[in-house]
Amino acid sequence: MSQIVDSGENTPLLKDDASSDDSQDEDYKNRWRSIRVMYFTMFLSSVGFTIVITSLWPYLQKIDDGANASFLGWVVAAYSMGQMVASPIFGLWSNRRPRREPLVCSIFINVSANVYYAYVYLPATENKYHLLMARALVGFGAGNVAVVRSYVAGATSLKERTNAMANMSACQALGFILGPALQAGLSFIGENGVAVKFIDLQLNMYTAPALLAAAFGIVNMLLVTLVLREHRVDDHGRHIRAINYAPDDAVDVEETELDIDQIAVLTSNILFFIVMFIFAIFETIATPLSMDMFAWRRKDAVLYNGIIISCIGFESILVFLVVKVVSQRIGDRPVLLGGLVVIFCGFFILLPWGNHYPLIQWEDIKNNTAVNRSFAPAAGANSSLEPTGCPPEQLWCQYTPAIHLAQYITSDVLIGVGYPACNVMSYTLYSKILGPKPQGVYMGWLTASGSGARTLGPVFVSHVYTNLGPRWAFSLICGLVLGAVVLLLSLYHRLIAFSVRHGRIFQ
Repeated sequence: MSQIVDSGENTPLLKDDASSDDSQDEDYKNRWRSIRVMYFTMFLSSVGFTIVITSLWPYLQKIDDGANASFLGWVVAAYSMGQMVASPIFGLWSNRRPRREPLVCSIFINVSANVYYAYVYLPATENKYHLLMARALVGFGAGNVAVVRSYVAGATSLKERTNAMANMSACQALGFILGPALQAGLSFIGENGVAVKFIDLQLNMYTAPALLAAAFGIVNMLLVTLVLREHRVDDHGRHIRAINYAPDDAVDVEETELDIDQIAVLTSNILFFIVMFIFAIFETIATPLSMDMFAWRRKDAVLYNGIIISCIGFESILVFLVVKVVSQRIGDRPVLLGGLVVIFCGFFILLPWGNHYPLIQWEDIKNNTAVNRSFAPAAGANSSLEPTGCPPEQLWCQYTPAIHLAQYITSDVLIGVGYPACNVMSYTLYSKILGPKPQGVYMGWLTASGSGARTLGPVFVSHVYTNLGPRWAFSLICGLVLGAVVLLLSLYHRLIAFSVRHGRIFQ
């Protein structure tokens, strides 16, 4: 068994295990093609969440001037609420029918929702609610991640499964981080962009990312339709039977009578919830925080934050490579603990200090530095200026010191190290705790934990930040991360692999 675990851990990122006995078999090659399609599907699911995240706030302000930062939290959370509702539906569907069906249907919903997002400026009123609905439908389409995880769990041997889950986690994390890079790359189009009259579309830096996500979805549908095949293997990677669909309760793989440590499972779900909660907060607050603290215009905030997060994406790739090596030497738990400590440092650095205060919008008006501070989308660029700085209705702007740009960038760098390390180790450790039993139901729980975190995180931070300011918001986040560290340390001895717990192998 020790050989099985070691071989799986040494498999390179996104590579299949060529040392398997049936590595030259055509079924083996087809199986790994299908698994890689699942990797791509997971990646695009994450990209669909983040590709518009840095432009959500300015887009919301442009299409509906009645929207505030609190409503932004609901818009960001709508994606995860849709995903949380859809996951069990698509999971149940995949138990009854070939997995290709719920996957194609969910991706089609995602494509349609992104097109809807690009047109939410057209209605005469209540545009913010159309934006909210569009993001909820995008999230509903992303509910297929439970199907993806269930497929990969059933299509991999024990030797392959841990590494496959880690690879899928890496794809998901990369999608979360690299999505804003695509947004930044499209910011050159500008707010006005180009009018495509025959389809009544305004192609600009807000709508182009959503349409790009829709194009990715079409490619994904083609791959699922043409490449994906149903595969089910036993613990040794041998095909069990030819199947048209594979209900999780009808798997022929060898069952074990040994039990799973449910306390460890619950703890892993809580830790994963906290990790995803923190990252949802990080992505939600970046644009409003930078616009308030540095007086960036909407276009500047989208561009600069996109550049910063794309740099974090490259940083994350290095983190993934390092984590794969370090975890083999010191174990999964120390890497997870170290990631949480780095995240804590990242948010602690963001706490305001000093005697420099943010620029407040009404001070500009009082000093006659702008003729007209209202934003009028229909007006030309020379006739209207958008307000910059901290909104006067956020009273904390008057007595809370501003966050320096150096603090902001340093925090981004640290979170860019801690989050991918925690994300990969959460999935890897969770897979090892579950052991050889079918993991579909348990992976569904983990999906629900992540969706719940991404639902509550944006709502929490937008309300706390709007009403109390960054000092309270980041202090509470630091307290939450400390709680996660305490939980991990208190149950450190139970977060071990299934085989180690039952004495099959020794650490």
